[in-house]
Amino acid sequence: MNPDRLVALTTGPAFTWWVRHVASRLDPLLFKVTNGRLTSMGPPVVPMCTVTTIGRRSGRPHAVHLACVPHAGGHLIVASAMGQERHPAWRYNLEAHPEVEVQMPGERFTARARVLSDAEKRAVWPEMRRAIPQLAVYAGRTDRNIRVFRLERLR
Repeated sequence: MNPDRLVALTTGPAFTWWVRHVASRLDPLLFKVTNGRLTSMGPPVVPMCTVTTIGRRSGRPHAVHLACVPHAGGHLIVASAMGQERHPAWRYNLEAHPEVEVQMPGERFTARARVLSDAEKRAVWPEMRRAIPQLAVYAGRTDRNIRVFRLERLR
């Protein structure tokens, strides 16, 4: 499929609805059960991970399925929320409790999350947009500062 057409399809209203209401609940479970081989849409086409955070208010674990980009020995994740005006809840959970569990294809590990500074974000943003072309659409939907986090393996 043409890359521009794929971006248009995956950022359109129907797909956005699917991700927000179905895939966001199903994919963390499916990804863990299949050891990273499947999502609700089939095999992942971009690098994906499931990050389990601790709720800043509830103290309970919350799993979120995200695109992740390998970078300098760690991984980058972006709190785009598909361009919504509000930051995703997991962003606040990471800031309150930066130690997380990460599921990637074939492995699980503990990591520490760190929000990148604006300068660090500017440096990696072109790489992020190449790996996740939907980010251009998401960034155009909002005026908020979309945060990028670095996940560094602890054990």
